Amino acid sequence: MINKQNLWFLTLFSLILVLSVYYITMPNDLLIASSSTETKEESKKEDTSTDDENTISEVDEADSLTALRVSLDEERDKEKEELKTTMTKEDATTDEKNNAYEQLKYLSVIEGEEEKLEKLIKEKHKLDSFVKVDNNTITVVAAKKKHDVTLANNIMRTIQGEYDTKKTITVKFEGN
Repeated sequence: MINKQNLWFLTLFSLILVLSVYYITMPNDLLIASSSTETKEESKKEDTSTDDENTISEVDEADSLTALRVSLDEERDKEKEELKTTMTKEDATTDEKNNAYEQLKYLSVIEGEEEKLEKLIKEKHKLDSFVKVDNNTITVVAAKKKHDVTLANNIMRTIQGEYDTKKTITVKFEGN
């Protein structure tokens, strides 16, 4: 029979393993985004046709979405570090440790939801986006120059279709 200490160890080990895989794969996404930005900037320098305006706006949109993702990741990393510290404190109560563990699991679930929703928006609406889930509030920043009410409604319906309960969904368009 597994005792509590072994159960905690296995649980924390699996959580650390999942988070490690996530963080190992995360820089690749950022590197791909930055290399595509560099490629677009290089092509902008070489070609002076009217396509330059489109390239410039795509770079700006990708940069703003990447900046939002990095900012959110830094905020979440700080929160995770605090929770891990709480879990490893010797003077923390069992309830505090359990709450910290549950919060870490919740953060992992939210990150998965955000990624899933970004892919869904990309597939259904052909838009790059940034999604932030915070309890019952979902904020979407779509990389598009023109504000489109119909598209915003469609994005909200798409996201709400993924949930059984009512969510507050905000859609913003960002682009130059």
